[in-house]
Amino acid sequence: MPPSQNSQHSQPKSVLLLGATGTIGQAVLHQLLAEGHSVTCPLRSLAPDTGAFAHPGVTAHPQAQPVQVAKAAAYDAVISCLASRTGTPTDAWAVDYATNLAYLEALQQAGQAPHFILLSAICVQRPELAFQQAKLAFEAKLQAAGLRWSVVRPTAFFKSLSGQWARVQAGKPFLVFGTGQLTACKPISDADLARFITGCLTRAERWNAVLPIGGPGPAITPLDQAQALSDVLGRKVAVRHVPVAMLDIIIGGLRLAGLFSPKAREKAELARIGRYYATQSMLVWQDHTRAYSAQATPEFGTETLADHYAKLGQGAAQVDLGAHAVF
Repeated sequence: MPPSQNSQHSQPKSVLLLGATGTIGQAVLHQLLAEGHSVTCPLRSLAPDTGAFAHPGVTAHPQAQPVQVAKAAAYDAVISCLASRTGTPTDAWAVDYATNLAYLEALQQAGQAPHFILLSAICVQRPELAFQQAKLAFEAKLQAAGLRWSVVRPTAFFKSLSGQWARVQAGKPFLVFGTGQLTACKPISDADLARFITGCLTRAERWNAVLPIGGPGPAITPLDQAQALSDVLGRKVAVRHVPVAMLDIIIGGLRLAGLFSPKAREKAELARIGRYYATQSMLVWQDHTRAYSAQATPEFGTETLADHYAKLGQGAAQVDLGAHAVF
């Protein structure tokens, strides 16, 4: 049964939001403010003076260290939307693990035990990559810390499935790996995910729990995505099938080059990430069947990927993958 989507009313809370400048972090920040909470945002650079950061309910700490932030206020909850930009080993262990751990330890040393809500990823169910191992390592630290926790593992994001919008709009074919039906997912919008995350503040059934979550079903394949784009553009979008073996050849070549070049090693890891997403579904994995299950993947929210594509077609949304283009 899908999780309840109605918010419970509660007293405003003091929330420490990590990763507030990211896509999901921004959505969570807006949702927290809409619910009347006060939000503290550590920032790597100088605080923006526009947008949500200019809201009177936001306190920004530019270039502050975790120990300073932990001592700056008493927090009812921490929401971490931190994620490495590239997923490469150095970046992943520095951000997904070490930065999260630094804040957790700083809060504990300051005598605080807030509810810690962690944005993780559903792909850690079957870890093969450095960033997945880093996320799992921090999840374990959090669960052993002795405070209330919630680990949110979303499926695919809309922007991750919009990377081919420009090429398709320009008349180029939509690229799929293999048959185009090797994988499936229940993508969730930024706004719906933000509401689910903030709902962890008040919903006891989401406390001390690992929470896989997707958007409204059914699960969709890459071929379904091509059809949704065709519907929005009002014309048949051509599909080009790319053999998965091509990725294997690229990875092999980059690994060989990586024996001599750190840059090639990093590119090999990015290629491995690409292959993972090309061959693994973003759904709940069931050990007893050794298969992904759309039925077992919880749903939340109202916006579908087709709705998002319609917004792209109307110019009401934009695609900005930035450093996450590999995903």
